[in-house]
Amino acid sequence: MLNHYPLWKYIILILVLLLGCLYAIPNLYGEDPAIQVTGTHGRMINEALLIQIKNALTHEAVQSKSIIWQSGEILVRFMNNELQLKAREIIQKVVGQNYIVALNLVPATPHWLSYFAAKPMKLGLDLRGGVHFLIEVDTDLMMDKIQKQNIETLHTYFNKKNMPYVAINTNDQNRIILRFRDESTCKIAYQSLSSYSPDIVIHKNAYNCLTVDISTDKVYKVREDAVKQNIHILRNRVTQLGLADTLVKRQGDNFIIVELPGIQDTARAKEILSATAMLEFRLVHLQSNIYNSIPNDFDIKETPEGQAVILDRKAILTGNHITNSVANMDEYNQPQVNISLDNIGGNIMATFTKSHIGKVIATLLIEYRDSGKKDARGHSLLEKHEEIINIASIQSPFSNSFRVSGINNIKEARQLSLLLRSGALTAPIRITEERIIGPSMAVQNIKKGLDACIWGLVSSIVFMVLRYKIFGLIATCALLANLVLIVSIMSILPGVTLTMPGIAGIVLTLVVAVDANILINERIKEELRNGRFAQQAIYVGYKEAFSSILDANITTLIKVVILYTVGSGSIQGFAITTAIGIATSMFTSMVGTRAMINLIYGRKRIDRLSI
Repeated sequence: MLNHYPLWKYIILILVLLLGCLYAIPNLYGEDPAIQVTGTHGRMINEALLIQIKNALTHEAVQSKSIIWQSGEILVRFMNNELQLKAREIIQKVVGQNYIVALNLVPATPHWLSYFAAKPMKLGLDLRGGVHFLIEVDTDLMMDKIQKQNIETLHTYFNKKNMPYVAINTNDQNRIILRFRDESTCKIAYQSLSSYSPDIVIHKNAYNCLTVDISTDKVYKVREDAVKQNIHILRNRVTQLGLADTLVKRQGDNFIIVELPGIQDTARAKEILSATAMLEFRLVHLQSNIYNSIPNDFDIKETPEGQAVILDRKAILTGNHITNSVANMDEYNQPQVNISLDNIGGNIMATFTKSHIGKVIATLLIEYRDSGKKDARGHSLLEKHEEIINIASIQSPFSNSFRVSGINNIKEARQLSLLLRSGALTAPIRITEERIIGPSMAVQNIKKGLDACIWGLVSSIVFMVLRYKIFGLIATCALLANLVLIVSIMSILPGVTLTMPGIAGIVLTLVVAVDANILINERIKEELRNGRFAQQAIYVGYKEAFSSILDANITTLIKVVILYTVGSGSIQGFAITTAIGIATSMFTSMVGTRAMINLIYGRKRIDRLSI
């Protein structure tokens, strides 16, 4: 038989289509406007707060679809955005400032589909709405920090060399000025420092002074490392906080782009980004009489509960030395965080804890926030905010590994573990631009994309049916199956996000699929005109058209691979959807249509075809 498929091929084809429909279905349900309530700095949410929120919404006649309390968070779903916005004000009054009340969008997929792990496609910022940030890395503060370290190094260097100097300080250009008593001492210092380090540049000035600058190579390396490290930390932080489909990438010399799809509340997004702060471990002083007169070597800091604590101004260790941290329960079923340090940090901790058993260590979170003021260059000035997030006693000496105990609850332990594990920012950041793409704009983008797909499909269907009759109708069924398979595969694959360029890729692949069917149908008509029998024309038409279709798809795939390799962001999204579409169109146009034609015309003596 020329045109015949065995039963197992039809079974496989049916299974593929059924699975495609199953995993494409979740995309029909859309998303619900929702409010997510979480605690700041690991603060737990209890059932009493859930009841308060329920009662408040009922009292104000705000109807919700569901209220779920799980994983230490409360998620409230609503029918529309109007109810969502009204409920946010009500809930914010109930929970106060100790909790984050964030607007969000959550899939409205029925619960039964979760048994099959069926989820909707991940949508990009232009289709789902969300927040776009342009973040500047403040490398100037990094340079200030390096110059302060250089001053301390120079102090130590001159003391070891027994070389007298009058003063070491910095000027307005952040240059170190070394002042000496006489010209001979200045000359000796200049000759000694000239070969001291390749990272500094020494200039001899009048009045027995030397100027110390950071070398150009060092400045470039510090700026590059600061931006790269901050990108890595920001990406880790938003990922570990459960925010999927985020975009964190570099732009220019000192800027980073962060996009958070699905988040409508800039306050929530800023809270996530500001969590990427610097950490320090400091010694706590417990003497009560010290409050009357605070020496210069101590600072007063506050806990989230407002308790004042006196800390040593000099940090024992910073978060730069932390390599890993894990939250779990200790032998007394109390929350703890196990911390691992690098070799340098381990040596520092071993030396300190050996001589300070019984003392108390505080973990200090340092954040740099926008002050609302501008400098002479128009850049936003940052304010330093410090808060104690944990206090624990030193029970025994430790080095590379130790545990932080005395934590209130397991969620606070997980939050602390996350902060430590993600690392400390190398340089402070400031948000220079923020843009909200609201759900209404996202809906409009989706509508335009769907309109393009629908009108493209309709026009192709009308042409194919009028031109090729039953064969055109079969090609139309294959076209619809192709669309379902594309959507289902994009829903299954992790890390694949649909954007507006992705929709353009889908439309393009549908056009390519139509081209394949046109090639097949025209070749069948040509074979009929050459005098072949109907069954032979079908067989030869598919066989001879295959090479042309394969060549066309391979050349398109080569372009797609180049686009994905060289491009980024939305360009990669276009490449991914196009590549998926190429694979599915080959399957539907060659296997799907052939199976239907074999069912209709196979094993029959026919004189003419409806083509």
